[in-house]
Amino acid sequence: MAAQRIRARKRFGQNFLHDDAVIDDIIGAISPENDQHIVEIGPGRAALTKHLITQCRHLDVIEIDRDLVPLLAAQFAHHTNINIHEADALTFDYSTLSQGERLRVIGNLPYNITTPLLFHLLAQSDVIEDMCFMLQREVVERICAQPGTKNYGRLSIMVQYQCQASNLFIVPPEAFTPQPKVESAIIYLKPLTKSEMTDVSPEALNKVVSQAFSQRRKTIANTLKNMISSTLLAQLDIDVTQRPETLSIEQYIEITRLWQQQIEREHEQTED
Repeated sequence: MAAQRIRARKRFGQNFLHDDAVIDDIIGAISPENDQHIVEIGPGRAALTKHLITQCRHLDVIEIDRDLVPLLAAQFAHHTNINIHEADALTFDYSTLSQGERLRVIGNLPYNITTPLLFHLLAQSDVIEDMCFMLQREVVERICAQPGTKNYGRLSIMVQYQCQASNLFIVPPEAFTPQPKVESAIIYLKPLTKSEMTDVSPEALNKVVSQAFSQRRKTIANTLKNMISSTLLAQLDIDVTQRPETLSIEQYIEITRLWQQQIEREHEQTED
């Protein structure tokens, strides 16, 4: 098959999955159903695509490699339930694919775009039912990390604030061609609905958390001193001598809410 002869391109971060046992495990984890609309990011040589297309109502695939697109089109020419988009997943508008139904998004994501792509997708989570991705194992562990651990940080907080996150299983380098230098892992993400989230916007939370972790070894009072005073932090019954990685997501939500209230008060005083 022509697609199998395409070489992986380093600039696209391509590592093609070929292990049948791993492919079966991933399809089992996704568990596609025939009434669902699935979006696959980076189909590559169609290792997952050829299984998904027979098990869902409609499949959209997003592929940036222009050499792969015509090969994929030829391979699935006899299927009527697939659309192939030559596009950059980082800028693609996923809401244009939804016809009133929520999308299931899956893919083997290039390691070099994982974080910005996750944030791009979370910004469109109102049209996404769930996501199942193959990522670098270290990134999955960071996403799922709990307070007080070395992996806990901005990525953990921002993803867990907006999703239920589960580390499903590890994928060894031998499952790919070429073999990456690191292990991979499968993560399942279920976006929370608006009613399940608080009144704190992800954008505001991200500003507070980014500032808090800008100097990870300093105390929370020091890292946030340009945003919110220790006196105000003390109102939340937070130990201001704690380091950023020891605070829970709930505590960051409380800090963000207080910071938003402070901005509102300052805005009102300016208007007066």
